[in-house]
Amino acid sequence: MKSETSPYSFLSAPTALTRGNVTSEVTNALRDAIVSLALPPGSVIDKTQVCEQLGVSRFPVSEALARLQTEGLVDIAPQRGSTVSLVRIADVREYMLIRKGLESEALRVFIGRHDSELIDALHANMAAQRAVAERDDAEAFHNIDIEFHDIIYRAMEFTKIKNIIDSARANLDRARWLIVTPRRLALTIAEHQAIFDGILAGNQTQAIAAIRAHIDAVMVELFAFAREHPEMFADGTSLGADSDSFPFG
Repeated sequence: MKSETSPYSFLSAPTALTRGNVTSEVTNALRDAIVSLALPPGSVIDKTQVCEQLGVSRFPVSEALARLQTEGLVDIAPQRGSTVSLVRIADVREYMLIRKGLESEALRVFIGRHDSELIDALHANMAAQRAVAERDDAEAFHNIDIEFHDIIYRAMEFTKIKNIIDSARANLDRARWLIVTPRRLALTIAEHQAIFDGILAGNQTQAIAAIRAHIDAVMVELFAFAREHPEMFADGTSLGADSDSFPFG
């Protein structure tokens, strides 16, 4: 029976499970909890209590944890159980450098070929960003932030680029959650607006500079956070003042 004081009360039990999608639903629930930091880096995952909270057997939970291990979100040690993996700043740096290069090149190819439907979608998205930021709703903002980039990817129809970026998204998003503040939300809106302005102007140089500056700004804050809280990172104590900096510009 599910306890009202369960430490996993933030996990919502799926409402319509079928034999074929139980593991996927459990995986998604745990992934969301890890990315949003409801399950923080280094925390132990009690499979029995997860099963009770979600109303499922141990098998789909074990399978879900195995999947999350391959994504780099969970560590599984024999006889010691499962824990949420610590964030590796070196991995985040590499993923963000890949994203920086891919998004810059995608914008270069895309600028000038967009239509009014894309512009309307981005206008609506920017308005939504400002609305949820005023409410200080970080979770809603996170989803709208993702959608801002996805609108552009969908319009470009560069599915391989989107798939590459999506493959690293969970760990990137988890790292970004560490630095979510009202200030960062406001800065993100301004940085997104700069990207949008470049698209509206049909100016490749302006749009590319804006996306690179956006990614650089996030990484500056993340490195600063990692130096202040090295215990939350697998390689936090190895960060230097200069030698480990992100390739800026």
